[in-house]
Amino acid sequence: MKIEVQSKKGLRTILSVIIDKKTIQNKMDERLNELQKEVSLKGFRSGKVPPSVIKNQFGKSIYGEVVDKILRETSAKAIAEKKIKIAGQPKINLKTFGEGKDLNYELEIDSLPDIKLESFEKYEATEYKTKIEEQIISDKLQEISNQHKQFTDKKEGEVAKLGDQVIFDYSATVDGNKFEGSEGKGVQLELGKDLFLKGFDEQLVGVKKNDVKNLSAVLPANHPKKELANKNTKFACRILNVKKVQPNKIDDNFAKMMGAKDLNDLKKLIENQITSQYSQALNSITKKEILNQIEKNHKLDIPQNLIEQEILLMSQNLKEEEKEKNKKNNEKIAKSRIKLGLILNEYGEKNNLKVTDDEVKAEIQKQIKGMPGQEKMVLEYYQKNPSASQSLKGSIYEEKIITLIKSKIKLKTKNINSKEAEKIISDFNKPNIEQTDIKKTKASSKINTKSKKISKK
Repeated sequence: MKIEVQSKKGLRTILSVIIDKKTIQNKMDERLNELQKEVSLKGFRSGKVPPSVIKNQFGKSIYGEVVDKILRETSAKAIAEKKIKIAGQPKINLKTFGEGKDLNYELEIDSLPDIKLESFEKYEATEYKTKIEEQIISDKLQEISNQHKQFTDKKEGEVAKLGDQVIFDYSATVDGNKFEGSEGKGVQLELGKDLFLKGFDEQLVGVKKNDVKNLSAVLPANHPKKELANKNTKFACRILNVKKVQPNKIDDNFAKMMGAKDLNDLKKLIENQITSQYSQALNSITKKEILNQIEKNHKLDIPQNLIEQEILLMSQNLKEEEKEKNKKNNEKIAKSRIKLGLILNEYGEKNNLKVTDDEVKAEIQKQIKGMPGQEKMVLEYYQKNPSASQSLKGSIYEEKIITLIKSKIKLKTKNINSKEAEKIISDFNKPNIEQTDIKKTKASSKINTKSKKISKK
């Protein structure tokens, strides 16, 4: 094998590789001898087909197979010999090939840049600590209470109003005919939510226990039976009961129903959840502040093929016109991501940072605890998707690097209230091309309070 540096410009190196025809022929002979033991052809005993016959029958495909193997092996050797730290997948351009000829190809390689890490000690960033006011906790308690309404029977003869719960049996027909699913027993509807069929709830306003009510509604367009889609339907309803909301008494008993020890414990759990939500969003801002300084203070050439791969990943779900429209912005974001990724990885390696399997398992368990009732689903997701576990490992690795950097810089703590936190997060999340590569997190408005239990993390 003969290897020559054909050209070198910046991070791109082009190698010329020549494999002599004798080497190729030897590889061909080796493969033909292997196939002789495997191939069965009419007129020949198994394992006794002459190599020349095999070559006549399968010569082109065998040659292609041999050349492919040679390219993989020799390109790896060429890169190792020239001690090139490759970035991405090298490109192979065939120049001359064919049976009885030398194999000549060019190997186009983008290499990783040499990274000179600057000191982080001069960097400054702000870390936010949010104090959650009692009123916010009270509002959240009330929100949870509203989501877990209790109903009590209305007095005999009292009619149903919006917000009441009506329990009823029904029998439905379309064009006078019953259909699959046309009967229901003990159906519970909270009037005003319109969860059954559009306009159904309002027709039940005014009914009382033991009433028989005939009403009509249109079946949805996405009905599983196409022939019933958008069909006007008659309902004969027998009212079994009418109930009104019985406001929850927010006390220790209510807290226990929500999975807490007592009311104080429930308040603490809510406070921790809201605090965690703010922290997640505010930490992203602190992280961005640090990353901006890292990017600004490091000069780095970026391998072109990595840029192309990142842009392709970013725009894979976009239409062609959208790709063209966002081309410049996507290229800018891609360069920023790759640059920061290379710098952070270099810093992590220099400091011997690693992520253990136990740390990945611990993070998965943390996610499981945060999703009560969905533990099995979360666990199965990571078991069935190795790439998800690898991605999680990458996230943990990055956070370890950022944590270490935080310990080296001038990090000032700023105590803020929830209103100030909301403004900071809102300002940060305003559309800005400089921030589009940062995963944004909404604040407390997105806290999950729909589950019956409040999880302890």
